[in-house]
Amino acid sequence: MNPQPTRRAFAEFLGTGLLVAVVVGSGIMAARLSPNDVGLELLENSTATVFGLTALILIFGPVSGAHFNPVVTLADFVLGRRTGSGVDAKTVVAYIPAQIAGGIGGTLLANLMFALPAATASTHTRSSGHLWLGETVATAGLILLIFSLVRTGRGALAAPAVGAYIGAAYWFTSSTSFANPAVTIARAFTNTFAGIAPGSILGFVAFQVIGAAVGLGLVLALYPQEKAAVDAADEADLLAAEQTPVASR
Repeated sequence: MNPQPTRRAFAEFLGTGLLVAVVVGSGIMAARLSPNDVGLELLENSTATVFGLTALILIFGPVSGAHFNPVVTLADFVLGRRTGSGVDAKTVVAYIPAQIAGGIGGTLLANLMFALPAATASTHTRSSGHLWLGETVATAGLILLIFSLVRTGRGALAAPAVGAYIGAAYWFTSSTSFANPAVTIARAFTNTFAGIAPGSILGFVAFQVIGAAVGLGLVLALYPQEKAAVDAADEADLLAAEQTPVASR
């Protein structure tokens, strides 16, 4: 039995909030421990995010699916329209506001934990074509990873796989892989290492949506059927073969 919708939305609120608290809090700690060494700061920030995200998926996955990300929720909805699975429209409407609100709350929490003002607009401008390309690649890869696991019956691997991917994408994308509109919006409320200027949000979110669309296209090209459908088709073929007279084979 699925958890009640309210409990699922609360899990998305809490999970996204804690994820942002990990990202922002570890960024603040990294800047304090390793001032003037951006490479080391990024290593510390990304390492904390890998472990934090993995743990949060394990905690909240059984309740809400641990989306923590509007584009993941939308991708699940789009794919579900084709297969009869995935989240429905009511869930989308409940999840996305919960994710955004939770993310903002996570930023406020991280700021307060480090004795900073609860909310301060970031001045870290991230508005360049190469950064938008980085967000497109990061988000496309994330969607491809998640739904390739789901559609091949390997969803149990999502926690370590997604954690590992985001950790790697911190380093191989120019944008350091936000790949999440809720997290992007939330990070505008902190003028610290992980922040993003409010004026940069629209560009990042737009290219995250584009990246999600690219990722969906790749999922459908590579995995056009879910494992259950493939298994059912294989079973039907096997049954038909068994019922065919030997002389006609």
